Amino acid sequence: MVPITAQFQAESALHPAARALLLEVFDQGWADPRKLHLESRRAAILLQEAKESIASDLGLSPSEIHFLGEISLGFHLGIVGLLQPDSRLVHSSIDRAEVLAIAAQFPASWEMTVSNSGVVALPELQPNDVLVWQSLNAETGIFPPLPSGLDAFSGRVFVDHTAYPVQASEIPTFSSALWDSSSWSGPKGVSIFALKTGVSGWRNPFPHLQQTVVPSGYSLPLVLASAVALRHWRSDEANNKTKIAELARRIRNFISENIPETDMIDEQLNVWSGIVSLSFLYVDAERLQSDLADEGFTVDSGSACTSANLEASHVLKAMGLLSQGNIRLRLHHHVTAIQIDAFLTVLKRLVEKQRQ
Repeated sequence: MVPITAQFQAESALHPAARALLLEVFDQGWADPRKLHLESRRAAILLQEAKESIASDLGLSPSEIHFLGEISLGFHLGIVGLLQPDSRLVHSSIDRAEVLAIAAQFPASWEMTVSNSGVVALPELQPNDVLVWQSLNAETGIFPPLPSGLDAFSGRVFVDHTAYPVQASEIPTFSSALWDSSSWSGPKGVSIFALKTGVSGWRNPFPHLQQTVVPSGYSLPLVLASAVALRHWRSDEANNKTKIAELARRIRNFISENIPETDMIDEQLNVWSGIVSLSFLYVDAERLQSDLADEGFTVDSGSACTSANLEASHVLKAMGLLSQGNIRLRLHHHVTAIQIDAFLTVLKRLVEKQRQ
């Protein structure tokens, strides 16, 4: 099978450097780093080294980093933890399902519209507002341009970095933020929650007895593997950035010349070339995805939503883009031009077959 992309949210195989380390870190990192015996002290040292490594790569202070085993907890901690009784929750119509689910529980919410170019209609913000900002949309690959008024906002900002390991300095106004280890080919089951030093008004929204920011239910070996994967992923991204951009352009040019009535995100926008979203008129996406899998190609399809009570493809519809026949390609660092050409040949044949 040719891995053009993998599962939902562009999941990928564990980075080889992290996979090679796993057995060793499971041997060394099994103890609870909060305890006092020798193995725990060693585990505490490993944990601190992982914090320092990840903090350096994400542009954070190690004291701002907290590890989670469940990413949904990070959205709740980061958003609900910032809300005050008189706060207004301001979010966009293309946010992740977790954000929309939280907003549905708060009557004082404002949903920002988003244009087909990814421009978010930022309202006049009030000092007590909590703003949710998405640094990269995982379904379209668009980096929403930061509005000019954000710099002057004195309220609290939660930033969703789960689609791409954007450095914290890219949005310096953040109060809390969330990253997903799987976005840099790290292991699933690890997310990084950041609470900015000096942020005021945050409270732990979960019942707790101790003054801890997050629950301690995460795997230390997986955290160590995440740190190694992130360091190598950033290096791989720098080395392969030009190649991936050229392959994305190769896909777009082929589609433009060979498959009519296809909706593509404008490459002139601030788009990450690692994601290519394609929507084919008169094509059933689920059938196309299945047929591609039979040919040895795995692609994403449909919506970034996972909740059963949320409408599918809410991102594309909210942006006024064609949602019919949508597939999404995540171009990982190892993909080659030969694989892309083989995929495009099969894609053209399958789209034509459906349209006939």
